[in-house]
Amino acid sequence: MSTTDEEASISTRLEPENYGLTTAEDIRRRDREAKESKRLSDTWRKIQGEDDWAGLMDPMDPVLRSELIRYGEMAQACYDAFDFDPFSKYCGSCRFTRRHLFDSLGILDSGYEVARYLYATSNINLPNFFSKSRWSKVWSKNANWMGYVAVSDDDEATRCRLGRRDIAIAWRGTVTRLEWIADLKDFLKPVSGNGFRCPDAAVKAESGFLDLYTDKDTSCNFSKFSAREQVLTEVKRLVERYGDEEEEELSITVTGHSLGGALAVLSAYDVAEMGLNRTRKGKVIPVTAFTYGGPRVGNIRFKERIEELGVKVLRVVNEHDVVAKSPGLFLNERAPQALMKLAGGLPWCYSHVGEILPLDHQKSPFLKPTVDLSTAHNLEALLHLLDGYHGKGKRFVLSSGRDPALVNKASDFLKDHFMVPPYWRQDANKGMVRNTDGRWIQPDRIRADDHHAPDIHQLLTQLHHPSQLL
Repeated sequence: MSTTDEEASISTRLEPENYGLTTAEDIRRRDREAKESKRLSDTWRKIQGEDDWAGLMDPMDPVLRSELIRYGEMAQACYDAFDFDPFSKYCGSCRFTRRHLFDSLGILDSGYEVARYLYATSNINLPNFFSKSRWSKVWSKNANWMGYVAVSDDDEATRCRLGRRDIAIAWRGTVTRLEWIADLKDFLKPVSGNGFRCPDAAVKAESGFLDLYTDKDTSCNFSKFSAREQVLTEVKRLVERYGDEEEEELSITVTGHSLGGALAVLSAYDVAEMGLNRTRKGKVIPVTAFTYGGPRVGNIRFKERIEELGVKVLRVVNEHDVVAKSPGLFLNERAPQALMKLAGGLPWCYSHVGEILPLDHQKSPFLKPTVDLSTAHNLEALLHLLDGYHGKGKRFVLSSGRDPALVNKASDFLKDHFMVPPYWRQDANKGMVRNTDGRWIQPDRIRADDHHAPDIHQLLTQLHHPSQLL
């Protein structure tokens, strides 16, 4: 075979239509027509789970798919912006300032402004989750950046597209290291013991998740307040500012992948339990959690309490992902009801919450069919699967043209004949820059405005004493 023939053969194998990019154009056309006829601004309450997504997942509603990908990308931003490099003095922090997060990641026209960064103390027993620098002089010895709170902006195009103002909370999880699962104590404890305003001591959550969410280090500027205190006070501030706008409705959407999915469920529940989704005029703001590859968080009473509070949860999972089956590997919602009733009080009897959208990476012609624990848990792979999912038993056809190369950003999951290098996302020169003297250095990062909240003490006082909310 000549070189030209071989190149033509390779080109043919890589043609998009052979892998679902432009095949079944009628499917994509129907998707576009359905999306155009049913705008998000008109249907956002259903997309946020008003009817528990009945009839929207099979066949897959194109507006719901688009929103799941969008909120998934908000969670992915937590990975793309995180400094994982142990040779960086800023390891464990965000690489970008709050005001420029989305622009720095190339997420242009996001329609959101980051209102606050979230931090947690690493002084808890999750050594395989937290990242720490090897250097002695570091930005913080005991804190890690955990995500952010953002709010949709005042741009007319954003308001028309969303149909409301949206407060979005995004939590960081884990990219490839799954050892944190083994670190979990796999032990349920009452949420009321961690300061939650819960009237029922039978409502329990996994102790490691609770510790991560509620612990603080008063000696550290970044984790002086717990992640819980940071997120609740910011939600309170934003609801007070926007909750009673006459011409605009408000929603609260929480997103996260992996362990970040657990924090998303926990914080969504907490916001509702604290009554922060009620405005001063008594208007109820819908609270929704979109999680990706998230683990079980609490017991069956925790699940029931979330339902009582009206919090909606949609879990997007890869059927081959072990994280979505943990903790509670044996005693969970799939066990016989009689057994669950007997074991309900045990500290390792778990239950998933909300609705599930199960996906299968073996249905994608782009991905390797082998089951590897870390790749099956990959968020970019989940977003790729969402893009090609049209319903149970339906053909895998990419809908938005989202680049499959993103899957290999932090994994080796794409089939080799696509010739996309694994783990291709790298910082130029490992973040080193040349100064005016021609020397290579790690530049300082301005962080002052990324955690400073002058009114947090007052807001916390009001949270602890509800009478002061009036």
